Amino acid sequence: MNSPGPTQLVRPSAIHLPSYRDALQRGWSADNVRGRAAAEEELAEIAADATAFLASKEDREAVGPPVKLPDGSWVPRLPGLVRWMWDGEFVGSINLRWQTGSAELPPHCLGHIGFAVVPWKRGLGHATAGLSLLLPLARELGLPWVMLTTDTDNLGSQQVITANGGTRVGAFNKPAAYGGHAGVMYRIELTTR
Repeated sequence: MNSPGPTQLVRPSAIHLPSYRDALQRGWSADNVRGRAAAEEELAEIAADATAFLASKEDREAVGPPVKLPDGSWVPRLPGLVRWMWDGEFVGSINLRWQTGSAELPPHCLGHIGFAVVPWKRGLGHATAGLSLLLPLARELGLPWVMLTTDTDNLGSQQVITANGGTRVGAFNKPAAYGGHAGVMYRIELTTR
């Protein structure tokens, strides 16, 4: 284990995989809906073919398989990429997805960016730093703005988003595939950053 340092974004690779696998084994998952079941699926994917698992974390052409939503329905994959937040060990995951040729997203996609930090590293500024580090990549891809959503009671995520220039767009109800629960939507302008 390396000593903690400043938050970095790293492309998932074999050198980072043991720390990521440890987080999954401890019950963490970036999937805040399916939780432990999603962690177990990823552990099985890593055991079956770690190289393919790592390669799947960068799919700018959306050539990967369709995506299964929480209600069990399937939708076409969007172009996207995953970066792992790192401070000498795995801190969390942040992903960026987009629709080719448009800043808009299809209705089943809850935002351009999603992030999750392991419980034992929360409250240390990693999510705020990780989002700040990811925004220039979204701008490089030509996105003029990004949308992020969170649960109405997730004040930590709301603070991370506003600390990175997010403006609250308003409340919304998540699509039925996600349970139809209330959420909050934010927008971060990238052309002014």
